Amino acid sequence: MIRGTSVILRALEPRDVDLMMIYENDTEVWPVSGTLSPYSRYTLEQYYQSATQDIFVTRQLRLAIELITELPQSGKTIGFIDLFEFDPLHRKAGVGILIGDKDERMKGYAYEALLLLSKYSFDILNMHQLYCHIENSNQASLRLFSKAGFRTCGVIRDWIIYNDIWHDVTMMQLLRPSKLI
Repeated sequence: MIRGTSVILRALEPRDVDLMMIYENDTEVWPVSGTLSPYSRYTLEQYYQSATQDIFVTRQLRLAIELITELPQSGKTIGFIDLFEFDPLHRKAGVGILIGDKDERMKGYAYEALLLLSKYSFDILNMHQLYCHIENSNQASLRLFSKAGFRTCGVIRDWIIYNDIWHDVTMMQLLRPSKLI
């Protein structure tokens, strides 16, 4: 587990398939995720099976975002954070995050999860950079990634289409902090 103050990033468990069914099939997030049709339980169970393999094999990593509780039982899982298009040669990966529990949005959990994932990526996976593509009207995500240290490196015009309208996307990246000697 990767532990912060308010959240833990943990490996997927079989119980997470139920939440993935809800979050991945929420049509409100489909434009962001590029989803075109609902996911079946079978498909998500197969994804879970591959997600338990090493990132160097699958080239992706999904971690559950779980709230830290004072109680002995596990906390509430509120979303997922992903590394995708993992490229160990060029030491880079894309980042995606979703706080699927709408009651837990805008509370700083995504920010903490993003900081934890960034630290893990740089310190453990020895990454050089992380990047993301954010549709320009998604101001909450643009603020989140900017606050976490990601910087805009370009705007890609007409990159995605939904509702028959083309949308520009901002590309952001976070470079590994320089180490002082």
